[in-house]
Amino acid sequence: MDNEVSAGSGSTTVVGRLALGVTLLAFGLGTTGVIDGVAASDAVSVAHYVGGVALFLVGLLALRVGDGVSGTGSAALGAMWFTWAVAAHSSADAAGLFLLLFALVALTLTLAGGDSLGQVMYGLLFLAMVVLAVAAFADSSALAKAGGWVAVVSGAVAWYAATAALAHWPTVLSGRAAGRGVTATG
Repeated sequence: MDNEVSAGSGSTTVVGRLALGVTLLAFGLGTTGVIDGVAASDAVSVAHYVGGVALFLVGLLALRVGDGVSGTGSAALGAMWFTWAVAAHSSADAAGLFLLLFALVALTLTLAGGDSLGQVMYGLLFLAMVVLAVAAFADSSALAKAGGWVAVVSGAVAWYAATAALAHWPTVLSGRAAGRGVTATG
């Protein structure tokens, strides 16, 4: 296993991933309805301050030190979370459109490259936002719950990526299949 120390280990990347992870976990768990009495609307404060303000500031700091992928991702997602938290969606279709635009930002970040955990995290965020957008357009609570679970998984990946960078845990598996003559040190 490799540790991919240079990719995703900067302090701004770690803080950004923690902020995104907490926000996605709160939003996703609220959307799934798995916790009695907790809804996605209960994640507004977390989305506003952690996902919006903190993530945007982390993005600006990352851009300042030359980390284009992490900086762009954090700043763009911070702006999206802030807007989601303060916007009064006038209809389900308006919410669906916003989620679809959010998905396009996540798709851009997925395709931008970066480390493998970042691409998985952004790819899952893209999938979650697409499913949630379709759920809003179709007024489907089952799809909304499915999208919430994908958001939870994306949040868990973001949290793991941040924790792995701090704890020096593996962040990528070797690309070689284990076979005859391949050892753990490889």
